[in-house]
Amino acid sequence: MDAAALVTPPYVAGPLRLEPFTGWMLAPGRVGNPTTGRAFARPYKDVSARLLRWQAKGYLTRDTEPALYLHEYTSAGMTVRGLVGALDVSRRAKRPSDRAVLPHEGIHPAQADDLADRMAEMELNPAPILLVHRGTDVLRSTLAKVMAGTPDHSFTDRSEQQHRIWAIRDSVTLTTIAIELAGSRALIADGHHRYAAYLRLQRRRAGAQGGRSATDFGLAMLVDQEATPLFLGPIHRTLVGASLDDLRDAVESVGLIYEEHSQSEAVAALSATRLAATDGTTWAVINLEPGTGEAAVETLHRRIVPALPHGPTSITYHHSVDDALGRARADQVSVLMPAPSVDLVLRIAEADRLLPEKATSFQPKPSLGVLIRSLRDAPVSPS
Repeated sequence: MDAAALVTPPYVAGPLRLEPFTGWMLAPGRVGNPTTGRAFARPYKDVSARLLRWQAKGYLTRDTEPALYLHEYTSAGMTVRGLVGALDVSRRAKRPSDRAVLPHEGIHPAQADDLADRMAEMELNPAPILLVHRGTDVLRSTLAKVMAGTPDHSFTDRSEQQHRIWAIRDSVTLTTIAIELAGSRALIADGHHRYAAYLRLQRRRAGAQGGRSATDFGLAMLVDQEATPLFLGPIHRTLVGASLDDLRDAVESVGLIYEEHSQSEAVAALSATRLAATDGTTWAVINLEPGTGEAAVETLHRRIVPALPHGPTSITYHHSVDDALGRARADQVSVLMPAPSVDLVLRIAEADRLLPEKATSFQPKPSLGVLIRSLRDAPVSPS
């Protein structure tokens, strides 16, 4: 995709609201199963009927009544816990101070339109977007009381993720949660294009039913980054069509320092202000300017890459060092990236800046099918 086509998705206005919804859940044996994705495949207009057939076979259950869900999942030793609910996307922020949901990456409009079309045909939100925030002490103590009760669901899925889910319906608890979330701001950790698709669906159907519509909301999971943080990992780059000499010339032309090192020294130097690069034979360290408030990925894409005398003809992205190094050769340079801190990403989002595409990797993500929201269910009543 053409990076130039990236745009900023609209901002949702506060107060931040997660409303109860009637959850659909795949059977534990279907959650984390590689074949589960077929249930949400083309033709999308047949998905709802397909899921009803699964329900008849016992592969899918529908909850008895709306709830907010506290969903805890453990993957590879990491435990993440968050509130899953229907995120109110019906209001747009007019001022920076009004913003309740903060994107940190741009979106491709065509991709967001395609996702909106897909959800409209399926008549459901198949998975929650991931949001992170810092919860209040009152919210944490409230959720601790919820967790003191027996989970409504507890299982290990086919991918070995362990899940515990509590359905929250008590009116006092729901009111407390709503009050504590109202002044919060949430950062999108995963699902920028689905978030933008929610907003497109909302605009298409706004007021169509003379009141609140199911598309005034989108499925979201809100994680307290202080209590059970998601891990923020780097996404490495390969600059196809550029050599290490090209990279050195670009780095020096923008006033930064390029130094050749051994592989072990270069990898050890990797930090918030240093990048490591290789063509598979030679290794180098790029020293960035500290104290600029820029993430390393911003400096690479906005200063260094535009200064390359040749290429890149394309940029490929890698979640592991081994994958990145496997692409390195004389005419394509692999650049090992540090992960930005969550605080830095939040500051960048609050400053109305966007990081380059594929700048962050929040992990672990929950398996598909734990909680699904049908757009056929009645619209959620405002709190």
